[in-house]
Amino acid sequence: MTPKRLSLFAVTLLAACSGQSPDRMAADSLSRDLQRASSDSSASLGDYAEAAPAKPVATKPKPKPVAVPRVLASGTIIPTAVDQEINSRSHKAGEIVTTTVSANVTDSRGRVVIPAGSKVTMTITEIRESENKGDKTGKLTLTPTEVAIAGRTYALSASAEALDRQLRDRKTNAGDVAKVGAGAAVGAIAGRVIGGDTKGAVIGGVLGGAVGAQRAVETQDRDVVVPAGSRVELTLRGGLTI
Repeated sequence: MTPKRLSLFAVTLLAACSGQSPDRMAADSLSRDLQRASSDSSASLGDYAEAAPAKPVATKPKPKPVAVPRVLASGTIIPTAVDQEINSRSHKAGEIVTTTVSANVTDSRGRVVIPAGSKVTMTITEIRESENKGDKTGKLTLTPTEVAIAGRTYALSASAEALDRQLRDRKTNAGDVAKVGAGAAVGAIAGRVIGGDTKGAVIGGVLGGAVGAQRAVETQDRDVVVPAGSRVELTLRGGLTI
């Protein structure tokens, strides 16, 4: 017997026992089945609440490292080389010249404070030629004012010494000729007084000219010259902080 027929037989039997018609029993059974299916299909598949999305955990920004200043103490030596020739014949007090740092300058911890290649600006505060053989150096004073490091400039308090400066002889000038002429005139006068005749005057003039020429050599001006690329050593006076 097929399941369908068996079900129908069961309904008929129940109807007979209960006094209801088989059709009525079948309709009631079908209605209950439909209601049960509808109720079951709407039931929740799980008995737990949906988990809320996790909130992002806020992280504190890491503190930035504190920069430790780089310091050069007073007395630190800064080696530089002059960028252009300095000459007492062409330069005047108040003019600006530059030098280039020739080696890294480091602090007490070994950190580079002034890298090689940095530019130093200086002012010529005094310059003059040597006026006689006894003056061995002439006069040249350079005053550093600032140093440029990585695009920024820093004020400098330092002294500067040109280590390779020279004295260069000038050609005879109008002043030297005047000195020679004065010597010759003195010799001629002395010749007249001593000799009392023209011959004495001539001899005296020759001797006086020789004396004047020697004097001109002794007093000949010599220029103070610092050739391009020469060493200029700086000594810090007040320290430097970068």
